[in-house]
Amino acid sequence: MVRSLFTSESVTEGHPDKLCDQISDAILDACLKEDEKSRVAVECLAKTGLVVVAGELTTAAHIDIAQIVRGVLEDAGYTDASFGIDAKTCAVLTQVDRQSADIARGVDADGAGDQGLMFGFACDETDEFLPLPIALAHRLAERLATVRKEGSIDDLGPDGKTQVTVEYENGRPVRVDAVLVSAQHGEGVGQERLRDALIKEVIVPVCGAWLDGKTRVLTNPTGRFVRGGPHADAGLTGRKIIVDTYGGAGRHGGGAFSGKDATKVDRSGAYAARYIAKNIVAAGLAKKCEVQLAYAIGIAEPVSVRVDSFGTGLLGDDALTGLVRACFPLRPREIIAELGLHRPIFRRTACYGHFGRSEFPWEKLDRVERLKAAALKSAVITV
Repeated sequence: MVRSLFTSESVTEGHPDKLCDQISDAILDACLKEDEKSRVAVECLAKTGLVVVAGELTTAAHIDIAQIVRGVLEDAGYTDASFGIDAKTCAVLTQVDRQSADIARGVDADGAGDQGLMFGFACDETDEFLPLPIALAHRLAERLATVRKEGSIDDLGPDGKTQVTVEYENGRPVRVDAVLVSAQHGEGVGQERLRDALIKEVIVPVCGAWLDGKTRVLTNPTGRFVRGGPHADAGLTGRKIIVDTYGGAGRHGGGAFSGKDATKVDRSGAYAARYIAKNIVAAGLAKKCEVQLAYAIGIAEPVSVRVDSFGTGLLGDDALTGLVRACFPLRPREIIAELGLHRPIFRRTACYGHFGRSEFPWEKLDRVERLKAAALKSAVITV
């Protein structure tokens, strides 16, 4: 029997980096709502009392960036100057230009909006086809935000982080070895009372089936978490790329998602790769699957496609790669059309993971039967 531990983390919508991701994607959505052909590449920086927005916009939409910024801050709970940034009074600075003509000429010809490599991953550990550590970490972070908004736990602030360590036996999850919840709180909140409330209202409802007498439970390990958000740590768009994907269980191409329209293959390619990997696992062709796509700027066809089933595939990886090329759209324009990526659906992706949530079109399982039929045609297997 082989035992191992694996850990993943998540953060709440009030985390400074996630604030910036949400602002960038809220700007993208506002542009797409009026002009589905908008070209957007927007970055954000947040610090005490200040938000800076910079990047490139080519759009027919008329948007109020400052109003969008303030709306995101308000929704995340930053409505009190004591938190170090207030939606009503913070400064908003912008520096936005049009997309470079050198980039636009490649995208206008239906090519990829950038070069790069993207990965998609899926496994059969959970109903979401995600590794258990990141699935639990996201649920904990979302639950922490929920109890703050509902008032189930008094005097919580918007910032928070979660972390889950899962023990595996022979590659299968068997228990949670450690769980960590760090929750921003007001002055004077007792840590013992807060710990009891976090265990009861957050940890047990999410992780209860995986906890046992040996599980280590940590809450606010420094003993204090009053200063949080951009007041405590500058936020930046694209700094939580492992949280956004698979919690470290799969490779990452290095490109962030938020603030980029779907002509940027950093985003659309990663969504397509997840779509492919999930359908392969759901079709029973592998228990675990990683898909890599790579593109050159201005060229529509991917320069490479690779499938790795980690030895769990019913077909060889070369055969699976052939099925992918035959069964899935791989050109950027085809991906955008298939997954509806011209719509304003991106702000919700900026918190609690881009994957494993059925509301997003790249999570659909509409290619399962096609994959099974193609696999049966290419080899004598039972699926």
